[in-house]
Parts: sequence; structure tokens; C-alpha cells
Amino acid sequence: MTALRIGTRKSPLALWQAERVSSLLAARGYQIQLVRIQTTGDKILDRSLAEVGGKGLFVKELEEALHDGRTDLAVHSAKDVPFAIPAGFGLVFPEREDPRDALVAPRAKRFADLPRGARVGTSSLRRAMQLLESRPDLLIVPVRGNVQTRLSKAGNERGNPQGSLDAVVLALAGLRRLGLEQHVTEVLPLELSLPAGGQGALAIETVRGSAAEAACAPLEDAQTARCVRAERALLAHLAGSCTVPIAAYAVVETDGSLRLRAALGGPVDGKVKVLRAEGSGREPEALGVAVAEDLLGKGAAVLLEASRAQAGGLPAPKR
Repeated sequence: MTALRIGTRKSPLALWQAERVSSLLAARGYQIQLVRIQTTGDKILDRSLAEVGGKGLFVKELEEALHDGRTDLAVHSAKDVPFAIPAGFGLVFPEREDPRDALVAPRAKRFADLPRGARVGTSSLRRAMQLLESRPDLLIVPVRGNVQTRLSKAGNERGNPQGSLDAVVLALAGLRRLGLEQHVTEVLPLELSLPAGGQGALAIETVRGSAAEAACAPLEDAQTARCVRAERALLAHLAGSCTVPIAAYAVVETDGSLRLRAALGGPVDGKVKVLRAEGSGREPEALGVAVAEDLLGKGAAVLLEASRAQAGGLPAPKR
């Protein structure tokens, strides 16, 4: 029996994801050991990802362990993997969970029913820009930490000295994986909150040509891989990161072609502006580039620069 070491973060969601991959590999006859690694992103909780270097902070130490031979593969949330991975590494994408965003609002229940000036918790600039476009009166409050920590911020009384929120927005996939879907009061429609590229998908990272790559290759879901690669190609062409609010979501149509939707937001004259584009095609990378070029043709370069200059700041709510 071949033994494989899986590198994973220590959070409950990361461990669930690693255990999921472990079970898939064990079913194919492999003996699995989990190697728990604390990443820089797990250590810094008092600042937004946009301020401290982006989502790659959840991946760096796992890639170092893979490079040094301390692990054979690493399991990530696909949305956390930078579009540029180290030379000689490859990614495998198993079947995707529902990629949509979820609202947890114990009092209002629905986004449309949030009171004027409601405090909504999210550290995702992508979510914040889209929500503010629809409701500029909202106050977006950065919330870091694991899923359970962020959930605990919603539904408390206003007098709570910890700082209560009217709602938090999280990935539906993470809540489902942790058995916490009962807290969801509304699954946000794609028209309101388009997901991040790769959201809901896992990414298994291995060294190309290794035994681990051969072991993981059968775990790839072809449709998920095509969709996520189109989304990542768009992000790469626009140099998307946590400092630039870009959403990207692809689906496979009945005829086998891909449909890719994207949104990019940024602050303009104290207001939020969001550009949207979509396209169809059969080759993921070419489609991602084409939709990115469509956004650039609509003025995305100005929003990209504005977002980077603002370094994650958000416009004040409109009363």
C-alpha cells in the first residue's frame, strides 16, 4: 500500500477538505497521513487580506512543505490559490460544491429586508463591492477568522460590546461542508453576488511527474476543471487578487461549451462602480482571456488602478 502525506491548514474547514481528499485516495488503496501546517494567513487576523498580501498567504507554507518533500500533496480552497503557482507544480480539481454566497441574517432573514445602514460582515472586497452597488447604505465591517468565528458575529444584540452585526456573508460551500447550512437565511442570487473564481472547488496541488500527481489525477472532475481554469485565466489576465474585487463564474452549457460571467468593482468618486461581462467558448483559457479583454474594453483598467490605490478601503455608506 502506497503512503501519501497531505499538507493542510489547521482550520476546521481545511481539515474537512483534506479529509475529503484523504477518503477519495483511501478508497483507491492509498494510506494517508495528514500534515497540519499553520499558514501566515491563519496567524494574521486583525487585518484584511488586501492589507497583508492576499489569499496566497493561505497557500505559501503548504507549497514550501511540498517543495521541500515534507508532504506529497497539498489541499487548498481553489479560490485561495494564486493564479501563478510555482514552476513544476500542478493542480487537480475534484467535483465542485455549490459556489454561491450565503447570507446569515437571523433578524432580517433576506438581503432585501436588511434595515437601512445595516452592518454586514465580510472581508471580501468582491462581496463588498457587489453588495454596496445594490445597497450603498450598508456599512461593510471586515470580519476575519474561521467559519464558526464569523458566524458568531451575526445575530447578537446591538449592545454586545464585542460589536454585533446584522448579517454576515460567507461561502455556501464552506457552511455545507461543516454541517452549518441551517444558519443560512438566504442563498444570494448570482445577479447580486457573483462568486470568486474557484469558489466552492478544491484544488489538489502536486509536483508534476510525481507519484502523488498520478494518484490524484483520477480525482479530477472534467467539468469543474474546465470551469475553474476559465475563471483563473480571467483573473490572471486582470492580475486579480484580494486588493482587486473580481468575480468570475463559469458553467458548462448543454452543448458542452463554457459560459463565463465576470464582474469587477472599484471606488469611483466615493461611489462603487461594478463592470460586468460574459462570453462563451470551448477552450477555458482562451475564454477567460476574452472575457477579461471585454472588461478592459469597458474601462476595467481604471477600476483596477482605483482599487489598488485604495488598498482595500470602501466608500462610506450613503445615508
